Amino acid sequence: MNLLRKLGIAGFFSLALPGLGLAGEGANGVWMLDSGKVTVRIMPCGASLCGAIVGLAKPLTKDGQPKVDRKNPNEALRNRPLMGLKILANMKPAGENRWSGTIYNADDGRTYSSYMNLSGSNMKVKGCVGPFCKTMVFVRRN
Repeated sequence: MNLLRKLGIAGFFSLALPGLGLAGEGANGVWMLDSGKVTVRIMPCGASLCGAIVGLAKPLTKDGQPKVDRKNPNEALRNRPLMGLKILANMKPAGENRWSGTIYNADDGRTYSSYMNLSGSNMKVKGCVGPFCKTMVFVRRN
């Protein structure tokens, strides 16, 4: 407990979970898609990383309502807001500055295998179906 007080929660996680690090030392932090369409906060979730939507370039529908997860295959989840939605899950270390897990795409309601690769203030995130992948580039915002 004394160590936790000294380091703070983020510092504790950087020691307890190698590869997760602090915002300046790893993937933790706020990241914006290079198109500006979506902003995601990546944070520790147990022994892995996860990421949730914290900003959208267009957060409202044409009717002025907050966007929801309308393409989710589970009808019960179609009214949940996109803001705060966890889209990156179970991202486990897969090498230096690399993680693998899953990514949820609210545009089509599907979950894909995913890989993150951190390089300075940029992070490439791939979503894959079999050998076919789409790469997105995120830029650190904090």
